Amino acid sequence: MTRTVFALVFLCLGIAACEPPADPNAKPNANVQAPATPASTVAAATPAVKPPLKAGDKVKVTTNGSTVEATIVSVDEKLGKVTVKVQGESKETTVAIADVVSQ
Repeated sequence: MTRTVFALVFLCLGIAACEPPADPNAKPNANVQAPATPASTVAAATPAVKPPLKAGDKVKVTTNGSTVEATIVSVDEKLGKVTVKVQGESKETTVAIADVVSQ
């Protein structure tokens, strides 16, 4: 049994070693470094701009798979969280900014 396992391992390694590289023009063991990108292009790539949220805004919030109307109590952009008071409920709920849709 052990001999069979070793034979399969060596067979797999032999086949993998004989496969040609994915790029036929690639040089084996070439030390290629990716060109450095300027920091300004990285900072310029931002996610889609959402309208600013502020306390007192009427919004729709997705909670438990359903969308309900709510009022924003506070916004923490650093953590990406919004505290809202859902209409018909007495307590406040904290949700992700992505789950909030402006009306």
